[in-house]
Amino acid sequence: MPKTVQIRDIDDEVYAALARRASGDGLSVPELLRREATRLASRPTVGEWLRATARRPSQIASDDVLADLDEWRGEWPSARR
Repeated sequence: MPKTVQIRDIDDEVYAALARRASGDGLSVPELLRREATRLASRPTVGEWLRATARRPSQIASDDVLADLDEWRGEWPSARR
């Protein structure tokens, strides 16, 4: 059975931003918040995500990634003096 959630003490600026965003999407504020709550509930927490991704084996060494990034970025500004 659906549940009702009430949020109290929302700042006027926050509510105005939500109303603008909802209007831009053709939604009411409650519809926008319902959609966002559903999206939030479907995503893993940061801790869950870190545990899940820590188990993935990688064939790429951190040193190789850093070396490639350094190559793409070029010299650091402080090294050009």
